[in-house]
Amino acid sequence: MTNLASPQMVTAGWLVLGVLMAVILAIVIRGARATRSVSDFALGSLAFSPWAVGLALSASMTSAATFIINPGFIALYGVSGVVSYAVVLPVASMASLVVLTKGFRRHGASVKALTLAQWMGTRWGSPAYALFFAVLSLLLVTFIVLIVVGLTKVLSATLAAPELAVMLGVIVFVFGYMMFGGANSMVYTNTVQAILMLIVAFVLLGSGHEHFAAGVHGFLGRLKALDPALAGVPNPGSFLFRDWFEIGFAQLVVGVAIVCQPHIITKSLLLKSDRDVNRYLLVGVVTQVIFFSVVVAGLYARLSFPDLTVGGHKLAMDEIIPAYVVQEFPIWIGLLVVLGLISAGLSTLEGLIQSLGSTVTSDLIRPLAARKLPSDPQRRERALLLINRLVIVALGAAAAVLSWRQLVAPNLSVAIFAQNGVYAYFGAAFVPILFGMFWPTAPRAAAMAASLTAIAVHFPMHYLDLPVPGTVATGRNPGVAAAVAITLSVIVGSGIALAARRRSK
Repeated sequence: MTNLASPQMVTAGWLVLGVLMAVILAIVIRGARATRSVSDFALGSLAFSPWAVGLALSASMTSAATFIINPGFIALYGVSGVVSYAVVLPVASMASLVVLTKGFRRHGASVKALTLAQWMGTRWGSPAYALFFAVLSLLLVTFIVLIVVGLTKVLSATLAAPELAVMLGVIVFVFGYMMFGGANSMVYTNTVQAILMLIVAFVLLGSGHEHFAAGVHGFLGRLKALDPALAGVPNPGSFLFRDWFEIGFAQLVVGVAIVCQPHIITKSLLLKSDRDVNRYLLVGVVTQVIFFSVVVAGLYARLSFPDLTVGGHKLAMDEIIPAYVVQEFPIWIGLLVVLGLISAGLSTLEGLIQSLGSTVTSDLIRPLAARKLPSDPQRRERALLLINRLVIVALGAAAAVLSWRQLVAPNLSVAIFAQNGVYAYFGAAFVPILFGMFWPTAPRAAAMAASLTAIAVHFPMHYLDLPVPGTVATGRNPGVAAAVAITLSVIVGSGIALAARRRSK
């Protein structure tokens, strides 16, 4: 991308980034001193405030996708994207979060579950099912790639540095400090990041105030002058918002199921008391509603770059918001926004590394290598903690290879790559979590069949671009593939559970 940052901004950017790195390392060192086992790494050994955990939840759930990548979709496709990403998705996901959290925490706390895979295994009485979800969790590497690419775009634009060097720097720094602190440091770094994100959310939302000089109708009129489809709902020429099935139904289903990701649903296990749950949810929901609304900045960016070019360079979708921030804001406000965008990425990246590292270590390697681990409990925990750090190194290497591929040859956006993997994961997890909490008599076969159905439907539908009858939607949109897969998994799981109940009677 053409360098838009002034020399003064580049210098100030390096200075501010250095300060941020120093603060993070100070918090990590403090947390690392209290991390002596895999359990400490996964759930922490410190007493966390429900307000801090609520902010950590909102920071983890709304990531670089919300602040950097998704506004790019809105810049390309207009108001249809705002309705989908800032209205339908948040309403569905927040309602699901409130409903699912208490039941998940009740069982997870009772069996001392460290990970979502362990929760699955204990709830459904099947170590093999836990192992299945441990393997399936590797799909979340795609989400890690999305965040690394988003951070790389922002930092490269701000620091006028090559994308490869920035990407490697991000991976080495973040994966490096997450090897040691785990949950003990993550909750506090997430809290600081969430506060920064709140400030930046208001800055970004207010950055387009001049476009509303003639009111909302005037604002929509300016969009319509560029392209009538930008101001309409749906947008038939778009990639993700072609009809109400894509905008409404698909996002509603995805929003309900999106909570079933390990770095989101397991946050409630960090709370030390059930009395803290309501305050945790209140903080998490309010801050996330603000964060989700940030995608509106994509409309401001489109008005700033009507033809989506800068200096003759055609902006890729993932470059639009970084270019908008660097060009539109004075140096110090721009740097504040950059800090918020970095925080949006780091918060979720930390949660993913922590949850995925814990899952691979506890639910994949420990059961498979149980005979080779030391019999002494203390030596076993030290060995597992070392294995956990090696797992994080391996995840970092995989993320580097996949991120570079997405930087040089994306399929429209890294978001499509990430959605395909992440949506498949929580599609498989949704019915087992739902039945596990609200249908206690459902048989294990119903949960397992639902998971297998979700996977068996999602990937073929996406890669074969299968259509949805009666709509213009196809599986090329990962949200559509996920919505169909989740719906069919609910039908299959419910059918097996109902048949089992009839047989028992």
